[in-house]
Amino acid sequence: MNSATLILDNGSHFNAVAHNLAHELISGEVVFNTGMTGYEETLTDPSYAGQILVFTYPLLGNYGVSTAQSWESAQIQVKAVICCNLIHETAHHDCEHSLLDCLHKQDIPILSGIDTRELTKVLRDNGTMNGQIKLTSTVVATPPQPTPAESLVAQVSTKEISYHGTGKYQILLVDFGAKQNIIRSLLNFDVTIKQVPFDYDYSHEQYDGILLSNGPGDPKDCSQSIAILKAALENDIPIFGICLGSQLLGLAAGADTYKLKFGHRGQNQPVQDTQNLRCYLSSQNHGYALCHNSLPDDWQITFTHLHDNSIAGIKHKNKPFSAVQFHPEAAAGPHDTAFLFNDFIQQVIMGAQQK
Repeated sequence: MNSATLILDNGSHFNAVAHNLAHELISGEVVFNTGMTGYEETLTDPSYAGQILVFTYPLLGNYGVSTAQSWESAQIQVKAVICCNLIHETAHHDCEHSLLDCLHKQDIPILSGIDTRELTKVLRDNGTMNGQIKLTSTVVATPPQPTPAESLVAQVSTKEISYHGTGKYQILLVDFGAKQNIIRSLLNFDVTIKQVPFDYDYSHEQYDGILLSNGPGDPKDCSQSIAILKAALENDIPIFGICLGSQLLGLAAGADTYKLKFGHRGQNQPVQDTQNLRCYLSSQNHGYALCHNSLPDDWQITFTHLHDNSIAGIKHKNKPFSAVQFHPEAAAGPHDTAFLFNDFIQQVIMGAQQK
């Protein structure tokens, strides 16, 4: 353990106890997550790549870490973790090791002893900003720059084509940093999944449906992926986007995106269906959203976020294209909107029958 300091771009300083801080300085975008549980799934979510993650819930690590089979990727994705109280003695029958041990094995630093309520207020009021974590005794002249978004997507996307399942309907999963529970959710249906890298050109291939996954960073930086997606929109093959996939679908359709002040990250984010006005709790992790006034006339808003009325879902009025800004696969979080996978597969089946 060492004494460390978190320094935000606005000059705010937060002193802490640091564990696993092997480097003199760590830099990244500082964001906060409001979930009370699910830190295993959260830390392994590829959408957090390159970020320093603050957990607003005051306890972290109390149920330890269980088998990696429930993780959302093969490794912890955040640059660093910030919490108020780090629990060393775990209590859960599935626990295999402590959270601190797990972070230590992957060289992920964690800061504890910070007033995360105050830190969250700073990020909420001033907006998400970059921050630096350094040992208190260290003086660093030139802080490192955050990783560009396109590089983050390339970092977390699959490098090779892989297949999952042996079902009837062919689903192309474009991986911008796909959570594993997206694959698990799709395999509940009669499908074969072809998982491809983010920059894979699928313009001339045969498939029954496309799923655009979640991922990190600014969607506008993924210009190559947007160009490929524009070509796919010329067909009537069903497309379903999740999180970053929703933003990319909107950009390919001609809409615009903007950066949210402090993003939506947590498993308690309320969204409302614009048609029946039914409300759902959703899992979310993103810092960008689609602009209301930029959506083309042949598209409509299907869900809105009840905290700030931002767009949480879109669909084409005539073609089988839709997307949501939240995570219907949950992990962590409620399964309120898991029915959206069924809606997508039903579109896939109908489209395949009409071929």
